[in-house]
This record gives sequence, C-alpha cells and structure tokens, in this order.
Amino acid sequence: MKLTFLFMLMLMMFLMIILNFIPIINIHKIKDREKMTPFECGFDPLSKYRNSFSIQFFMIAIMFLIFDIEITLITPIPMCFLLTNFKFWIFLIIMIMLTLIFGTMIEWKEGSMNWK
Repeated sequence: MKLTFLFMLMLMMFLMIILNFIPIINIHKIKDREKMTPFECGFDPLSKYRNSFSIQFFMIAIMFLIFDIEITLITPIPMCFLLTNFKFWIFLIIMIMLTLIFGTMIEWKEGSMNWK
C-alpha cells in the first residue's frame, strides 16, 4: 500500500515538473502584437484612440449585479422557513421585497432605466 502511494506521489511530482517546464522549453512561440494585447469584445485592441463608452451600459450592468445579489439572497429563504419561526420568515421576505421595490423605484426615478 505504501509503495503504491509513494509511486503515485512520485509520478504526480514528475508530471508537475514536466508540465511546468513545457512553456520554457517551447521557445518557438510567435510573439505577435495582437496576441500580446488583452482581448476586449467589441473594441479594436490596436486602435490609438479610446472609444467612448456609454454610461447607460454601465448603469444597467450595475443594476443587474445589485438585483442579482438580492435574488441570491432570496434563494435560500425556503430553508429558513424550516429552521425559524413563521413571523421571522415573513419579516425577512417583506424586507427583501421592499428593498427590491424601492431600488427599482429609485433607479426608475433617476432615469437609469430609460434608454436615451
């Protein structure tokens, strides 16, 4: 049993060393300017000028993240119903739903949801 474990451990260490040295050995890599730049979808990486980015895309992304986190908080609520009393469960649901409703109303009043 110990011999098998020792063999597997040595094999894993050998493979780990080999896999770490493969990029160093492979020196025939073609270094291209386009391949060295980070990829951004929809943007030309070689452009000298910065493209303007609409703030509305940013606001919608932020709203999505905020509401997505709140939905993630709602998901385990049925398990809370089994572990706590009914009044606490109702209070928790009401507070989360009020947060969602007020957040939506504030974003709507600010005009973040209106596409211009």
